[in-house]
Amino acid sequence: MLKTSSTPVPPLAARAARTGSSPVRELLALTARPEVISFAGGLPAPALFDAAGIADAFAQVLSADPHRALQYSTSEGDPALRAAVAARAGGRGLATDADDLIVTTGSQQGLSLLAGTLLEPGDVVLVEDPCYLAALQIFSFAGARVVPVPTDDEGLDPAALDEIAAREHPKLLYVVPTFQNPTGRTLSAERRAAVAEVAARRGLWIAEDDPYSELRFEGEPVPWIAGFPGAEDRTALLGSFSKVMAPGLRLGWLRAPAALRRACVIAKQATDLHTSTIDQAAVARYLAVADLDAHLERVREAYRERRNALVDGLSAALPDGSRWNRPSGGMFVWATLPDGYDATALLPEALRHDVAYVPGAPFFAGPPDASAMRLSFVTHSPDEIREGLERLSVALRGGHREE
Repeated sequence: MLKTSSTPVPPLAARAARTGSSPVRELLALTARPEVISFAGGLPAPALFDAAGIADAFAQVLSADPHRALQYSTSEGDPALRAAVAARAGGRGLATDADDLIVTTGSQQGLSLLAGTLLEPGDVVLVEDPCYLAALQIFSFAGARVVPVPTDDEGLDPAALDEIAAREHPKLLYVVPTFQNPTGRTLSAERRAAVAEVAARRGLWIAEDDPYSELRFEGEPVPWIAGFPGAEDRTALLGSFSKVMAPGLRLGWLRAPAALRRACVIAKQATDLHTSTIDQAAVARYLAVADLDAHLERVREAYRERRNALVDGLSAALPDGSRWNRPSGGMFVWATLPDGYDATALLPEALRHDVAYVPGAPFFAGPPDASAMRLSFVTHSPDEIREGLERLSVALRGGHREE
């Protein structure tokens, strides 16, 4: 144990004091017991990782060029990996060069770099309401003033965005347009075009976070906002290997206009010099020799079955009057309980029945919806999901008392 001194130490920076920990990360610690069926964390199914293929890629890299793989590298990232990411983006309709990209330590770091290079304390950031929790942490740490933009069942409302942008003069809009975390909603092409137009006319940057779009089970892909007229010169697109390969690799990428990209490279130099050389080299090798698309097809099929098991069982598990969506991909279902139910207050009862979810309230930058909950369907098998829903049904009946 560290010894304490009688002499007072200086206080923490204000940013550290005002930024709370993630409720989801804390909840994951409570649900670590193996008997708990957890719908809480957005944890990819470990049984679906291509562990053998990834291990082989590491072995090949260490065998062929160990000195390079274990050495310092450039802040921008492995050229072979950037070229592979650029080719995949181009194949999906967004012309991209390797030099347009920075490799990051997860897309989370990419968002932190954007916050550090774009935001001064007090600058306004617009976010979807509800919003990805870790983004709210990042913007709080940067000292930004976060202003929520209303959403509906189809995602962010462009008309509300325009009205709020005119009033608040924001620096940045943060959006997860495809299979959004926490709601699973996807913004239509028409709304994406409208968002791009508002951003160009009101003069704000867009941070487009896209960790989930390759997990589409049904329906047609929707183009990235970054490719719509008006958005090309003001959109930073964030991607991740966490959901398509494995989160333990901690690899993501950032595609941004030249001036912003150069600023992010400098910020990355000040943060960690560069992302893990060997991890980058191994993923570049994997993409060169393995069939990631075939792997993703297997993942999508499994996730489709799990989505169906969850959504089809909610009518029996949740109280009458509850609402939920049926996402076409991603990891999450967003549900709201009837009036009088508080998802946060009911969580301890759920944990007593060895089942967990994430209450929706912490995801709101504006007034929270106490009845909302986020349910992730990807971690467990369909049979485990059905068992979890039976436990949840019992917990909700036992934990709710009408006033």
